[in-house]
Amino acid sequence: MKNIFLFLLLTFLFTACGDDCYNKPQPIAFEFVNVDDENLITNGTLTTFTIKDENQSSIPLTTTSDDKVILENVGEYDGVKNYTFYSNVKVFDFSIHSSKFNAGCDGYQINKLTFTGVGIDVTDEQGYYKIVLE
Repeated sequence: MKNIFLFLLLTFLFTACGDDCYNKPQPIAFEFVNVDDENLITNGTLTTFTIKDENQSSIPLTTTSDDKVILENVGEYDGVKNYTFYSNVKVFDFSIHSSKFNAGCDGYQINKLTFTGVGIDVTDEQGYYKIVLE
């Protein structure tokens, strides 16, 4: 029994530290609010929205239970990629600056987001970006 346990433990250690180690970038989440800090999805103002990259490919989005929007599968590249947010309220552009992750595993990390657009007020909150659209 001890031999089987030792074998399983060693097998786990060698496979856990192998070449399959990959770090995905941290997720990006947006909360869209008005000037009174009311969530625009919650109050029904923001009804349709999509994000496209510079190649006009749609970015998968997930809306959370507290009406924040998570961008799926972004930041897995080395460099800068441009995106456009389209909605029934406002259209704006932003870019994501990413780089290779250098801490023992392969992967990428998001270094910075840059927003451009008239009247866009963005606050980097704890774990998400609050964006004033109205």
